[in-house]
Amino acid sequence: MGISRPVLVTTAALAVAVLLAPAPATALPASVALPGEPGPPGGPGPSRERGGGDPALSRAPLSATAEALRHGTPSFVKDRGYPRRTALKSPAANPADKSIKLGLIPYHSIAPRLNELQKLSDRVSVEVAGRSANGRELYLVTVTAPESAGQVREQERMRERIENSPASAARDKQLKSAYKTPVFINNNIHGNEWEGTDAALKLIEELAKAKDAKTAGLLAKNRIYLNVTANPDGRVAGTRANANGFDLNRDFITASQPESRAIRQLAIDKQPAVMLDLHGYVNGTLIEPTTPPHGENYEYDLFLKNSYANALGMEKAVNGLGYTAEKDGVKPVEIPFRDQTEGWDDWPPIFTPQYMPFQGAVASHTIEFPMRVNNQSYETLPVEELRRRSAINTDIAGAAMRATLDYTHANRGSVIADQIETFRRGAAGEAQRPVSEETVPGVPGIGPEDVYTTTFPRAYVIPAGRGQRSATAAGRLVDHLVANDVRVERALMSFRLAGKTYPAGSYVVDMRQPKRGIANVILAEGRDISPDVSAMYDISGWSLGLLWGATVDKAVSGELRVLGRPVRAAAPTGSVARHGDLRLRLDDPRELAAVNSLLAQGVKIRRTADGAAIVPGSARRHAALVAERFSVVFDSTKERGVAPLERTRVAAAGTAGEQFALREMGFDVVPVSTAILNAGFDWRGVDALFVSTGLSHAALTPAARDAFRDSGVAVVGLGADGAALTGAAGLLQATAVEGNGDANGVVRVSNAGGVITGGAPGHTFVYSPVWFTGLGSGVRVDQSYGGGNPLVSGHWRAGADGTGGPADAAGKPSVVSGTSATGAKVALFGTEPLFRAHPKGVFAQIGRALLNH
Repeated sequence: MGISRPVLVTTAALAVAVLLAPAPATALPASVALPGEPGPPGGPGPSRERGGGDPALSRAPLSATAEALRHGTPSFVKDRGYPRRTALKSPAANPADKSIKLGLIPYHSIAPRLNELQKLSDRVSVEVAGRSANGRELYLVTVTAPESAGQVREQERMRERIENSPASAARDKQLKSAYKTPVFINNNIHGNEWEGTDAALKLIEELAKAKDAKTAGLLAKNRIYLNVTANPDGRVAGTRANANGFDLNRDFITASQPESRAIRQLAIDKQPAVMLDLHGYVNGTLIEPTTPPHGENYEYDLFLKNSYANALGMEKAVNGLGYTAEKDGVKPVEIPFRDQTEGWDDWPPIFTPQYMPFQGAVASHTIEFPMRVNNQSYETLPVEELRRRSAINTDIAGAAMRATLDYTHANRGSVIADQIETFRRGAAGEAQRPVSEETVPGVPGIGPEDVYTTTFPRAYVIPAGRGQRSATAAGRLVDHLVANDVRVERALMSFRLAGKTYPAGSYVVDMRQPKRGIANVILAEGRDISPDVSAMYDISGWSLGLLWGATVDKAVSGELRVLGRPVRAAAPTGSVARHGDLRLRLDDPRELAAVNSLLAQGVKIRRTADGAAIVPGSARRHAALVAERFSVVFDSTKERGVAPLERTRVAAAGTAGEQFALREMGFDVVPVSTAILNAGFDWRGVDALFVSTGLSHAALTPAARDAFRDSGVAVVGLGADGAALTGAAGLLQATAVEGNGDANGVVRVSNAGGVITGGAPGHTFVYSPVWFTGLGSGVRVDQSYGGGNPLVSGHWRAGADGTGGPADAAGKPSVVSGTSATGAKVALFGTEPLFRAHPKGVFAQIGRALLNH
């Protein structure tokens, strides 16, 4: 990938302090969801992240965060023949691997098994597709008939024609006949949803050993790619998340983690036409396609046609196994598109199967096994029952895989043609085809509620020079576009578009390109879908164009005439003024990382009244090094600054995404909780407290309360929990008003400037939004929600009683700050600037508040 990720700067190792709490002693039915997990179709709304995630990040070594930030995306070999045999190194045996109790394969046994399978047949190839956050290898298995290097090059030539010359490919009958249809099976992306891995290994062995003509024909015309375990760290630990505490199946489009970046690159390089993502646990077995709302950037008519037909084949295969509710506890298959009204949508592209259509998949599915074996069930059920359930799940996963291969092989001509058509429409700039019984014959029940389309603009421009609010942010966004296989050009000369003149060096995204869908997903502001459905499965707004800190202009129409060159990576942005003292805007996480690096090196830095950093000219050599490292710009200044900045060590009670984002900005982070404070926490080792969840003032012992009160540390609180702590401790007079807890999305805000919101963009992200009333004397309003309806994109309705909606929040304070009676600096946020390490353009608001201790 083009982006150069910053290296985390730290001065202290992270103490491993948080352990898994013991599970309650009561087992749950197989279909009941737990906090932080998806619920069954038709159940309650979104599964709220706040307080519901695994504490894996707190248990992981600090190096896991650093590795995730440092490394880019692996690239896959394209010019070697098949088979591609790799002698995998076997990890040390780990008797604590959580798979063992279920009678499933532990991670340390996968490499030896794959080495055996490679010897078994020349149909089996194994490659290392990357590494997990904790450094474990990700194994990619390709099953296909042997190919020479020349045949591989010819397949790659056809793959590139399908993407880059789709109109020509559509007319080429020989290509459609000779091209091997790529199928991708992704397993175990949630670490404690194990069985896909075991089913994949059984499938590989079956295909390797089979002697029948059907299998030979299948492998002669198709390539089957299997990501054996997408989350080995979670598989070993028995956690949903990876070692950094991230739900990897929420990390597309951000791609903050190495595992999701590996999958993204596989999608780009292999260009699967059909894919499966294996999960648990919903009884009966859930097989997508989904309920509305459907992602508006898909070519949904092509997608629904294939996904629904394949789902029917998988349903028949799974139900045909003979499991019943009476005999085995297994209910019949459910297909949400057919069987549900809402609650299991494919609107956000953050899930793997919802990301894949933008890279060419015309059928992609989440499969949810029926029999729960994780969490409370894992702890309380007898081993024999757990293994019975796991065996059923493995059987069902295998049936879904085989049915998908049958569908793909039987329909490979139309599947390939539909992938070509997806890219052709994008390159031609054609309008989408709304789904209907006429455009998608054979799919019953299509109604107006299923029609979601968009009008693609003519182009997006990321301007250079004075038209760009942050060159650092612009470069990061461009690199991210390129990493997602979006075509970007850099203008060699100035040009005009839609009545506006842009300077040379500006970046242009021509929306007449094969992968216009992913370009629009990343750059568009999105849509307010609050009127369309009562609740969403997960987030509903995510615009990188509004949330990543860059200026992005949308040209709805106009003649695009740009003399430019294709971009493989953004132009370097790091620079240092040659004379005088230096001013660094602290509007971007990389700028925070740069200033924290300088502070760690002992450079004396002061801040300005509007929150920028002043670095003395005597530290120019240090500044030059961090400018190159973090791609930041130091301007010349005569400002002297109003107060010193000091290195800040942060005690953090927050989600994995929040802690990860703090480390991305270069802060030393020490995880804390109510239990840790009650055990006797030494506040002398930290400078500030960040709190959003996991810390209750009421549950603190008197000694812990006194120690916190006397510490004098700065406090930055997020959401209702953060405000509750500061209110109970008497730190700041402000009343937090909670909006609809199901609300989320991109909102307009008005910034007052100053230390916290100086230079902040006019948009931010909310998740269970909060605003503040009853402000005491001396409490400053740093930011307010926009007037009218502040929601730009997402889902935010009033509650059942008519309150808590965006109209109630309009104009109300969203960020406030002040000084407590003990002299501690306090800031409260009703927004989510660090949510899942995603909205990078607003990270700095939290970073500034922490530095202002």
